[in-house]
Amino acid sequence: MRVNKWLAQSGVCSRREADELIAAGAVLIDGTRISDAGRKIAAGQTLVLNDRAELGLEAQISVMIHKPMGVVSAQPDPGQTPAARLLTSERQAGSGTVPSSRASLPPLGRLDQDSRGLLLLSEDGVLAKAIIGPESEVDKEYVVTVAGKVTREKVQKLRHGLELDGRKLKPAKVTLQDVQVLRFVLNEGRNRQIRRMCELVDLEVTDLIRVRIGPLLLGDLPEGKWRHLTAQERDALVKAGG
Repeated sequence: MRVNKWLAQSGVCSRREADELIAAGAVLIDGTRISDAGRKIAAGQTLVLNDRAELGLEAQISVMIHKPMGVVSAQPDPGQTPAARLLTSERQAGSGTVPSSRASLPPLGRLDQDSRGLLLLSEDGVLAKAIIGPESEVDKEYVVTVAGKVTREKVQKLRHGLELDGRKLKPAKVTLQDVQVLRFVLNEGRNRQIRRMCELVDLEVTDLIRVRIGPLLLGDLPEGKWRHLTAQERDALVKAGG
C-alpha cells in the first residue's frame, strides 16, 4: 500500500499532509528516510515519523464551540460575526493555547446563523474526513422546538418519505420529546435541512440546537464558550467516522 494512503487510513493524517511529511523527509521505513510520494509499505515493515512530524501533527488545532444564534459558521458577509472570532481567552472553557487569528479553522459541518449548539472547527484533515467526508458514518443530534400542530402523521413523514431539491432524504430518527419539541438524529446535512423538512409538514422551527456529533456531546459547555478537543475525543470521532 502507498505510504500516504496507509497513513490516511490509519488516522495519522490526511493524504495531502502525508505527502508534505514525505517531501519534508519526516517519514522513515525500517530506519531509511523516504522521499518518493509513491513509495509503498509492505507487511512487516516499520514506519516511523520523526520528532518534527510528531510535533507538527500534535499541533493541529481542533475546538468545539457552543455557537450562539446570530453567529455564522464561516465565510461571513459584511457585518456578520464568524464563529472563529469567538476563540478568545475570555470565552475559553478549560486550558490550552488560544488559536491565532491567522489560523485556518474551517467548520466540520455547519450550523446556520439562526441555529445554535455544537460546532467543530479544525485544521485536522483526518478528523474532517471522518465527520463530513462522503463516506462518513457520524450522525448528528438536534433538539428542535416548533410552532404548529404536531401529529403522528407529521412525525412519520419527517422520519421517512420527504424530498429536498428533487432528492429523497435518508431516513431520520425523529421522536417527540415534548408537546412542541422534536429530537432529530440525522446522517446527512443538507442546507437548512431540518427547517426545510419541518416546512414540508407545516411546522415552523422556532429554536434549533445541535447537542451531539457522533460520540461528542455538547454537554454543559456554556453558550458562546469554546474548548479544545481532547485526544480521546478526536480518536473517538475518527473511529465513529468509519
